Amino acid sequence: MNCPFCNLDGPRAWLANGHAVALRDGYPVSEGHTLVIPKQHSPSLFDLPAEVQRAVWELAAEVRKLLVMEFNPDGFNVGINDGEAAGQTVPHAHVHVIPRYDGDVEDPRGGIRWVIPHRAIYWET
Repeated sequence: MNCPFCNLDGPRAWLANGHAVALRDGYPVSEGHTLVIPKQHSPSLFDLPAEVQRAVWELAAEVRKLLVMEFNPDGFNVGINDGEAAGQTVPHAHVHVIPRYDGDVEDPRGGIRWVIPHRAIYWET
């Protein structure tokens, strides 16, 4: 298997714990965009043992804390693309921690709801 997220305990990983690594996204949508990736290969985070899932979320929390200190963002989007229909392009589970900044988009309301644009603006219905 040729998985780009397997065996990442190298220089790209800027933070790690026993079950996960964190690295800056190669195609960031904002400054500081970071991926938290379980060391154990699985296309879905939800198919991994509870201990691994916990470690991923613990590392995501640590990443968020460090990103606040480094970049001082105004908010975050944190999410998972779970399956091709959800936009997952690398079949190895990972969590996106995306710093958000005031003014980075015209109107951020709805956040991740914009994955299905015609359903995003619920406050006008």
